Amino acid sequence: MEIQLHDESPAWTEGLEPREELKASDVALTFMSNIEPAELQKCVFPDSLVTLSECGTDLGTFRVTVEFARRDQQPCLLLQAQSHGAIDESPCGTTVTAYLNSELEVLEEDYHEYIKLEGHAWNKRCHMVQLDGQMVIDKVTTVGEEVTKKSVSYPMSVLRGLVTEGSNLLLMRLIALGKAMPENMTFITFDEGLHIVHTTFSELGLNLLEVGCKTMEVFGVERIVHSVEGKPTTWQCYFLNDGHLASRVQVGSPITMRCLQLPSQQEIGFEKIPHLWEEDMEMRSKFLDRKEELKADHASYLRQHPEIRALISDFLQFLLLRKPQDVFQFTREYFLPFASRQTYELSLKDR
Repeated sequence: MEIQLHDESPAWTEGLEPREELKASDVALTFMSNIEPAELQKCVFPDSLVTLSECGTDLGTFRVTVEFARRDQQPCLLLQAQSHGAIDESPCGTTVTAYLNSELEVLEEDYHEYIKLEGHAWNKRCHMVQLDGQMVIDKVTTVGEEVTKKSVSYPMSVLRGLVTEGSNLLLMRLIALGKAMPENMTFITFDEGLHIVHTTFSELGLNLLEVGCKTMEVFGVERIVHSVEGKPTTWQCYFLNDGHLASRVQVGSPITMRCLQLPSQQEIGFEKIPHLWEEDMEMRSKFLDRKEELKADHASYLRQHPEIRALISDFLQFLLLRKPQDVFQFTREYFLPFASRQTYELSLKDR
């Protein structure tokens, strides 16, 4: 089934009456528009949690990274989240990659979720990108051999206050660092059917949580995602004082994501020098430019010397065939004749 929506009227699906256009609250829109560069600077760090069952069994990992990046030559934030593990010996996981501007507006996002069951697999991919004033969304769901595709586009004018799977992780970091949340924080998002629905954030207050060997004070944020076709989904997250995620759980699920070790602290005596976000992003852009120049230069050199790839390929094949215990000694002996040949050629030139 494929659905294409391209007008600016409220979106609906075949067989359903047109629904009232949902909007984010004024409080939510104000919060997003008032995000300061210095606040975003504090959010650029990684998180790493362990996924645990009710009985404490390690089921997998959950990681989030936020960094300055560039998309279409414009500075932005890149958020990447990965959750991988196994439930009842069935591998499963989720990967999110999102490019966001300074107001957490999604420029592009890719979401992938999978479960590998015995005999068949389940996959869901959802990609959204801004194109010509529209948010174009393509969703592909694969269950065994059956593939279902759905495509929808919404004008950006109706998506003010949009919070996605990627941007919500960064939004909660900002809220947690502020240690306070205004009331009526209602945003919009997409449900499983790609309908526009409300998602609300509320404060859970302060709590105590054991992290590592210490009992730490944490700040809680609850997110509820409503749905047209199903029941609401509720997530509860608790954050340390520095914004690091301490725990994350979907209400009703027996699985919990927990931070088992405190993030490394800055060494005492070294004060962090503040930087403006735009300046950091400019430096990041220069770094990426230089990186691309080096990649092009290296690729050009390899094209001019095809013998390099042949030499490395032969070495790796020989290494894997022999499987030596001392790899360094094996490598030295393998390349020693080449060094002898070079010495011989140099001696001839000196004559």
